[in-house]
Amino acid sequence: MSSTNVLIAFYSRSGVTEALAKGVAEGAAKEGAEVRLRRVREFVGPEVMAQAPGWKESAEAMNARYPAPTADDAAWADAIVLGTPTRFGNASAELKAYIDSLGGLWMQGKLNGKAGAVFGSTSTIHGGNETTLVSLYIPLAHLGLIIVPTGYADPSVFKAGTPYGASSVSVNEARPPDADDLAVARWEGKRVTLVAKALKSAGLIAAA
Repeated sequence: MSSTNVLIAFYSRSGVTEALAKGVAEGAAKEGAEVRLRRVREFVGPEVMAQAPGWKESAEAMNARYPAPTADDAAWADAIVLGTPTRFGNASAELKAYIDSLGGLWMQGKLNGKAGAVFGSTSTIHGGNETTLVSLYIPLAHLGLIIVPTGYADPSVFKAGTPYGASSVSVNEARPPDADDLAVARWEGKRVTLVAKALKSAGLIAAA
């Protein structure tokens, strides 16, 4: 049987969500998955980005490391994992724009039966990680994905993260995820890969 394909499509401005994405990728790769890490792009102009010091430079550095996700990436994947910083208790507009671009695949039923998971970060404690992650379950359901939560199925989730997905709090200073946060991210990558592998083996994932 072919390898399990995992797409991790994320938006990150300061690198916090990027670090979680890399943790998810590590967990997936350890289970033998072929992983595509993709960063969604800004759609605002340089004058807007200039209002936040370091935004443009950080975006350019990450864009050099990761291609932008495409609909073809989603069609290729057996599991789709979405990551975002919190924006007023919801997903970033940048990630939502990518989700909205998958309408053609949705119309064709090309995403039915794939595994789906989410992760995110926020600047403040109680800043909306859980509401953001749960809000992303809604488009996953519409797209036909099988939602895979982190749950409390691994000891790491009793220390950090949420039962909905890996998370991190950067305390308003872009503090990187700590070891406990990254342990949950790796568990998430492992779990979504194992579920996708089972779904693919059972023939439940739509053909690309």
